[in-house]
Amino acid sequence: MTTLRDWLIDDSPASPMQARLGRFYRIFGALMRNPLAVVGAIIILALVLTALFAPWLATHDPLRQSLGERLLPPSAAHWMGTDELGRDIWSRVVYGARITLAIVTLVAVLAAPAGLVIGVAAGYFGGWVDRILMGITDIFLSLPKLILALAFVAALGPGIENAIIAIAITSWPGYARVARAETLTFKNSEFISAVRLLGASSLRVNLGHVLPLCTSSMIVRVTLDMAGIILTAAGLGFIGLGAQPPLPEWGAMISRGRSFILDQWWVATMPGFAIILVSLGFCFLGDGLRDVLDPKSGEQR
Repeated sequence: MTTLRDWLIDDSPASPMQARLGRFYRIFGALMRNPLAVVGAIIILALVLTALFAPWLATHDPLRQSLGERLLPPSAAHWMGTDELGRDIWSRVVYGARITLAIVTLVAVLAAPAGLVIGVAAGYFGGWVDRILMGITDIFLSLPKLILALAFVAALGPGIENAIIAIAITSWPGYARVARAETLTFKNSEFISAVRLLGASSLRVNLGHVLPLCTSSMIVRVTLDMAGIILTAAGLGFIGLGAQPPLPEWGAMISRGRSFILDQWWVATMPGFAIILVSLGFCFLGDGLRDVLDPKSGEQR
């Protein structure tokens, strides 16, 4: 009797759907054999669940001020203490997960597809198209991301929406470089030539064959970049150019707590721990995905 597992790992799949499901099953199995990837996936899952169920996980209103309870240490009533305005830090960290998840999601949605399209176009067409697109890419890559993001936010104005746009503008060049390198490795391969001989246009070749082949590397790069995106967003919030008060953004919370770091350490430390933990989660998961999705690693079986 054929089991579901046997059907998924069949070396001769009977349909494209079976082949895709089998590939996902192998990737999932390889990830489960990587302890750090499992830890990273658990952290990211916890971030998503925290963002989704923030109203039920928070013990207080994250915006409610109570000057009579200001700068209280962690206790049963306030698990992470309170800040200088008497707001519950645990509740603000929990709601801050929503802002962090929104930032990394929107930056990935905006920057990754743009970089993918630019990189594929540069690698596939070559010539003057490659020189122009990669010249622009090199200009962006020559400047530190945070400095470039600061310049764009200063021009656009402070706010979480402008911070997301600025981070996305500074993030796409890395994805373009990866996509271009991937495209150059197989644009002259036999199966691409066969598709051209069948009469497929350049647009169809790129959309139907080249872009999907670049997806695995792009997923890995995006996952690994999430930690940097979180730190950049926190840096903008720290200097007052990101999410504006009273939004519970982790970087802004650290900025307000730095005045109390010696005596009331929990005000800045708790959101700092949240940033470190989530950043590590994305790094661990990204490393695991790289081992699984890299065809040269030999890990995908």
